[in-house]
Amino acid sequence: MNNNTNNRSNPNNRRKRSSVAMTVAAILGCIIISSGYAAAGVFACRYVLSHRDAFTETFAFLPEASGESADEARGESAQSRAARKREEGARGAQAGDESAAETETGQESAKMMPGQDAQTQEPADEASPDVPAPSVDNVQTVQQADTVTAVVCDVTEVVKAAMPCVVAITNEYTAYDYWYDRMVDEEANGSGIIVGQNDEELLIVTNYHVVEDCNDLYVQFIDDSEIQAYVKGAAPDNDLAIVSVFIEDIGRDTLDAIAIAVLGDSDALQVGEPAIAIGNSLGYGQSVTTGVISALNRDVFADDPDINQGYLIQTDAAINPGNSGGALLNIRGEVIGINSSKIADYVIEGMGYAIPVATAKPIIEELIAQETRRKAAADERAFLGISGNDVSADAVNSYNMPQGVYVARVIKGSAAENAGILKGDIITEIDGEEITAMTQLQSILEYYTAGTQAEVVVMRQEKGEYIEITLDVVLQHNDK
Repeated sequence: MNNNTNNRSNPNNRRKRSSVAMTVAAILGCIIISSGYAAAGVFACRYVLSHRDAFTETFAFLPEASGESADEARGESAQSRAARKREEGARGAQAGDESAAETETGQESAKMMPGQDAQTQEPADEASPDVPAPSVDNVQTVQQADTVTAVVCDVTEVVKAAMPCVVAITNEYTAYDYWYDRMVDEEANGSGIIVGQNDEELLIVTNYHVVEDCNDLYVQFIDDSEIQAYVKGAAPDNDLAIVSVFIEDIGRDTLDAIAIAVLGDSDALQVGEPAIAIGNSLGYGQSVTTGVISALNRDVFADDPDINQGYLIQTDAAINPGNSGGALLNIRGEVIGINSSKIADYVIEGMGYAIPVATAKPIIEELIAQETRRKAAADERAFLGISGNDVSADAVNSYNMPQGVYVARVIKGSAAENAGILKGDIITEIDGEEITAMTQLQSILEYYTAGTQAEVVVMRQEKGEYIEITLDVVLQHNDK
């Protein structure tokens, strides 16, 4: 008896019973509210369905009030809008003359919309029918879906006509290996363009840096025949050179396969017009890349006072190592530029440069007028008769010595001794060509045969100063 009384009077028991009661009440309340919302929803649906005609008439004119921006926001196509407006126009015609007028306007607007989305070359303005449609030669427009167009340029015929005019150039030269402290033979690749010929030579323009310091030079034509070539003239400041191949060294089949390039008018170029680059990319052989003229009169080397090239053509046609000296063509296959350089950086892409033909033409004409010299046969090669060393940059700066080849020894009875060259002289020029290293002097002498006279300029120290002396040297055979 006491136990039961204690249980009933226990506050914890009372709180538990109160909590259970509140939970049950909350659940019942949620059920009642949900039932009310459900009943209201059912009532609203039944009402809308029973009065759907009235709702349709009420909202039928909302698109007209909101305009085209509402249609576009809903993502409707021009054809959907036109179909809907024709239905509204038919409904308006039954209502009266005013609605019929609106229907006619809507139909006329619907007729114009599909023409605008198709983006054809026909004029879109009916009020100016005399305006001609734009066109580009050798270009076809391909329609994709309803609103996207892509321009595809077929350059196969242009490339077929221009490829015989472009050659690959291999430069074999000697370089200093600082790691092993010795001179090593190296090879570099470039491109060139056949720009003319005379009675004895085929003339090819290229970049100067392609043929710089060459020991031997070879040109490969379109038929893969490779023939020795010679530097006829060079303009280092403009990065241009003319390479000569003697016609007597070229086979008949090769002469039939090659062609002389047509030079175009680079002054008439416009930004955005097509561009085609052909060259010996990476030394793998002739390849073709396409792009557009990106900019004109670019000055890539503005920070270098020794380079004057503030007139370059910029293109996004890929120009890679080996393309230098190759042709940049317009859509008619005319050479408008000589590919010259490419900015090499991992964050830069699509920026190649070419020397405009208008700039190159007078330089080409000047270089073509120079005399071409072949290397003399080994048993006929001339001999100067000195031992020499390069005058280092430190010696030039520290002792105010002229740059050139220091004569360390003069061989008795040699051409140098007979002409009056002395030990201690510094050779600076031969026949107007500046001498800066002993290897360069040796390379130049390879073009002279025994018995040839050359004009040699030396700097001789007298009374603590260097004076310039010009000597005429009759070169001798190398066994003397």
